[in-house]
Amino acid sequence: MQNFLPGVQLSIVVPTFNEKSNIAELLRRIGDCMDQVRWEAIFVDDNSPDGTAQVVRELALQDARVRLVHRIGRRGLSTACVEGMLASSAPYVAVMDADLQHDETLLPAMLRELQTGQLDIVVGSRYVDQGSVGEWDAERAKISRIATRLASTVVKADLRDPMSGFFMLRREVLYEAMPNLSGIGFKILLDLFASVPRPMRFLELGYTFKSRFSGESKLDSMVAWEYLMLLLDKSIGRYVPVRFIPFAMIGGLGVLVHMLILLALFKGMEVDFANGQIAASVVTMAFNFLLNNAFTYRDRRLTGWGLVKGWISFSIACSFGAAANVGIATYLFRENTTNWALAALAGIVVGAVWNYAVTAVYTWNKPKNVAA
Repeated sequence: MQNFLPGVQLSIVVPTFNEKSNIAELLRRIGDCMDQVRWEAIFVDDNSPDGTAQVVRELALQDARVRLVHRIGRRGLSTACVEGMLASSAPYVAVMDADLQHDETLLPAMLRELQTGQLDIVVGSRYVDQGSVGEWDAERAKISRIATRLASTVVKADLRDPMSGFFMLRREVLYEAMPNLSGIGFKILLDLFASVPRPMRFLELGYTFKSRFSGESKLDSMVAWEYLMLLLDKSIGRYVPVRFIPFAMIGGLGVLVHMLILLALFKGMEVDFANGQIAASVVTMAFNFLLNNAFTYRDRRLTGWGLVKGWISFSIACSFGAAANVGIATYLFRENTTNWALAALAGIVVGAVWNYAVTAVYTWNKPKNVAA
């Protein structure tokens, strides 16, 4: 009779980007505190230019508990966590960062709490007893408190640290959340709590947030923007696609840019109106494309040759959108069913919806999953 080895009890999902110097130390620390647990570490790497994926592959050749999901053509902490969790067959799944700021010694206690069967998720918290933000300066601590208060607008649970990136859950909880997950930004815990269609049974365990072991922080000026996008998606996303909001805002700003350029060319430099209109249109399309690439589709942003091809497809789509705008507005006005202002507004709305729908598919379409 064939003998089977027991399966993994716990999968630890670790999203990575430029973390090659931390991988071996993280695995050593996990191994030191998880002797009695059948565990595995699933690293989800967004094609780090520093060679993080290769480091993980080399370690996986030495330790069967190490696995890699290598994503090419896309980035995003939340989606990386989701893909890692979906790659697991273990009954319990943890998420933690690779920079060793989370306290790996808390993992056994988290697992014990979940194994009682009374909880859905256990959160490593900086804001409960025995928890601390460590060496944060006053400014960072203030920003964290503000973000935590904002989280209460979409998470009704009395969760003290909804911004935590360190938690463990029963795998079934992920399946409950999947139909409603946004996958925007970097706060996957907040996304999970707002996506599960019932009150979650949870416990927060305190830990001290440590300093980064090696490498540079991934926090940048866009973090607040992504967080705002996530909050908007969890609050009004059921009614309006959340990306349409910044897309429309950028489109409105583009109208202003167009008019200023046309004014400068037509009135200031006495360029023929038609030529001025063409020049203003070309510049505005490029302006709108670059802003949407940087903000609206930051997680799918195009680079290199893809940026050029994206601009071409965006310009073509928007040209058809402009034609639809003019056609609808002119039709409504000439039929005398609508005054000129409402006719113009209807044309703008039709053009904006067209531009958003078409460019979402042909300019910033989702790349195929690549895993190794």
